[in-house]
Amino acid sequence: MIDKGDWWTSPTEADNGQLIMVTGRRDIDTFRKNPRFNIRVEVTWRYQSDSTGMPDEATSKLMEDVQDAMQAEFIKDPVAVLTGIYTGAGERNWVFYTLSTHIFGRKINECLAQFDLLPITIYTENDPDWAEYDEMKAASEINPE
Repeated sequence: MIDKGDWWTSPTEADNGQLIMVTGRRDIDTFRKNPRFNIRVEVTWRYQSDSTGMPDEATSKLMEDVQDAMQAEFIKDPVAVLTGIYTGAGERNWVFYTLSTHIFGRKINECLAQFDLLPITIYTENDPDWAEYDEMKAASEINPE
């Protein structure tokens, strides 16, 4: 896995009691202080989970490869920053903040073109106050590393 940034991981649980591993990035100040990074993008991959809500080994490995491709793309061209990763309860959700949905979409298509068709959905929302990031970070303080 590409390791760019300062990350923390904390367990939490879904409404159904299944484990969700939350991984968040600490070193986001440069992006957060830039008012142009005000769009939150969530890339979601729903998968067939085991009894704990986690993916099987093959799916997990493919998700890691996809994540590496996305991170490499946005390190090379920082039009978005990956701020959080949620895995569990049958889905992985990558949370980015970006300055343009158009550019983000083009970059995601470029970096994921190397993979066969992936079962992902993409959701965008204006989030100039980084409310989702603050919520994720607050949850980590409840469940310290």
